[in-house]
Amino acid sequence: MSKIVFITGATAGFGEACAYKFAENGYDLILNGRRAERLQVMADAIEKKYNVAVLQLAFDVQNQKAVFDAVNNIPADWKAIDVLVNNAGLALGRDYFEEADLEDWNTMIDTNVKGFLYVAKAVSQLMVARNTSAGSAGHIINMGSVAGKEVYEKGNVYCATKFAVDALSQSMRIDLLRHNIKVTAINPGAADTEFSVVRFKGDAPTAKKIYDGLEPLTAANVADIIYYCTTLPPHVCINDLSVTCLQQASTIYFNRKKDH
Repeated sequence: MSKIVFITGATAGFGEACAYKFAENGYDLILNGRRAERLQVMADAIEKKYNVAVLQLAFDVQNQKAVFDAVNNIPADWKAIDVLVNNAGLALGRDYFEEADLEDWNTMIDTNVKGFLYVAKAVSQLMVARNTSAGSAGHIINMGSVAGKEVYEKGNVYCATKFAVDALSQSMRIDLLRHNIKVTAINPGAADTEFSVVRFKGDAPTAKKIYDGLEPLTAANVADIIYYCTTLPPHVCINDLSVTCLQQASTIYFNRKKDH
C-alpha cells in the first residue's frame, strides 16, 4: 500500500515542489490549495507522470470550518496520512511597524498561525488514531523560516508569525511525543519562489532585487530536504533544521556578488 502525504499550499513554491518530490518516490498525494483550477492541472500532470493517486482539497486554511470539514470528510482509505507538509503561509508587505497595513497583519496571522494550527490539529487527530508502538504513527513537517529565529527590519508581524511556528513546533513535538508522532520544523532562508512576488503584491522587479547577487535556494532544494527528513529510521527525528544558501548566514548577513 502506498504511503500518503498531505501538502497544504501545494499549488506553488515549496508545496508544489514537495508534491512532485513525494510523487516521484511513490507517495499518493492529498493536495490542498485555494486555486481549484490549478490543483486540477497539477493533479492531472502528477497522476500522468508518476502513476500515483491524487486527492484534491480546495480550501483556504484561514477558514476553520472549511479545514475541519475537509479533513474530517476525507475518504476512509485516505485517512492513514503518513506525512503532513504544513506549508501554507505567506508574507504581505515589508513596512516599518507604524506604517504597516493592518489587513496585511491580519492575513498573515490568520494564515501563518491560525490556519497552520487548524490543519495541524485536524491531521494530528487522524495520526493519533493510528498510534503504533512499532514506530512513528506519522510525521508533521512544519514550514518555518529563518525569520522565526531572528527578526529583521520591516519584518515585524511576518517574523512574529514564524516565531509562533517555531514555538508551536516545539510544543507539538512535546505534546505528540506520547503518540509516536514526529514533528520537524524546516526553516529556509532566501529562496527563489513566488514568496517575494506575493509579499510585494505583484511587484516583480522589487521582488527580484531581494535576490540580487545571490544564488538563492530553490523550491526543489527545500523539497529534497523535507523528503530526506521523512526517510530516516522510525526512531530518528530531526526536530529543527535551518537551511540557507551558501551566501546567507542569517536574516541580515549576506555575501552578495559585487557585480550585481
